[in-house]
Amino acid sequence: MRLAYVMINAEVGATDEVLEEVRGIPEVKEAHLIYGVYDIIVRVEAETVQGLKDIVASKIRSIDNVRSTLTLVCT
Repeated sequence: MRLAYVMINAEVGATDEVLEEVRGIPEVKEAHLIYGVYDIIVRVEAETVQGLKDIVASKIRSIDNVRSTLTLVCT
C-alpha cells in the first residue's frame, strides 16, 4: 500500500465544500482543514504510486473550486 499527503488550495469561501467532496472519495482516509499556505490536508492510500497520481489527477483536482494541490508521496 502506498501513502501520500495532498495539500489543497481552495477558492476563497469554498473550503468547506471542497473538504466535504474530498471526504467522499474512497481512497481518502483522512481530510482536515488547516491554516497557512494551504487550506486542506488529505491522506490518500492506493496500491501503487501511479494509483496515487491517478486519484489526485482524476478525483481531487477535478473537484470544483480546487485551485491547486501539492502531493507528498511517502516511501
